[in-house]
Amino acid sequence: MATDATGREPKYQRIAKALKAEIQSGALEPGARLPGENDLMSQYGVARMTARQALGVLQSEGLTEARKGVGVFVRAFQPLRRRGIPRLVRDQWGSGRSVWDTDLGDRDLVVDQVEVGEGAASENAARVLGLEGARVWIRNRRFVLDGKPVLLSTSYLPASLVEGSAITEPDTGPGGIYARLAELGHGPVHFREEVRSRMPLPEEAAKLRLPAGTPVMLICRTAFAEEGRVVEVNEMVLDAAAYVLEYDFDA
Repeated sequence: MATDATGREPKYQRIAKALKAEIQSGALEPGARLPGENDLMSQYGVARMTARQALGVLQSEGLTEARKGVGVFVRAFQPLRRRGIPRLVRDQWGSGRSVWDTDLGDRDLVVDQVEVGEGAASENAARVLGLEGARVWIRNRRFVLDGKPVLLSTSYLPASLVEGSAITEPDTGPGGIYARLAELGHGPVHFREEVRSRMPLPEEAAKLRLPAGTPVMLICRTAFAEEGRVVEVNEMVLDAAAYVLEYDFDA
């Protein structure tokens, strides 16, 4: 925990903690307007910059969003719990269900942007696929949950493997990419996901409609078929405030 020169927690952190407690207790409900800078200055006897920093902490944690000319509000969107292991088991996509079905419940998910075509893989995907310089099929998608963009997903697949299959079409059919790979005799038997975070690039922030200061999570998933062959690399950009990543497994 950050402290000032006296060893105490900075004032803006203390104010942010108090406001966060009100949000978590429900005293400030989703959609509620937070006290403005002038209110915080008066209530806590602090300078405007301190009040602004306190509000900035909540925004950077994805708890609030600023509406220009109106104020700062408790974010109404409820994070999605992404169940990293159950969503990828063969019984899920192998039975024609989407990998999202494990996560969604009764929430509304749509893919509102799909681009499919041949091209060059990203540097990382080409290295993992072992296809440096080779053409691959690329699937770019934007996922919108409850009306809010939450995920940008780019899949890279070997052209020699998927050419002429439904994977090269915008709609891959029941079970998605992995069910079609299984039909081609190359169904995934193992997955690896790497997770990290950073601040978004300008185009990512625009596509995900991110409030200023909101970070993104990057998930790179590699799908392996029998004998360790890599059949897909999926590079994802997630609104960090829109997700809880859950990994539940036996010891």
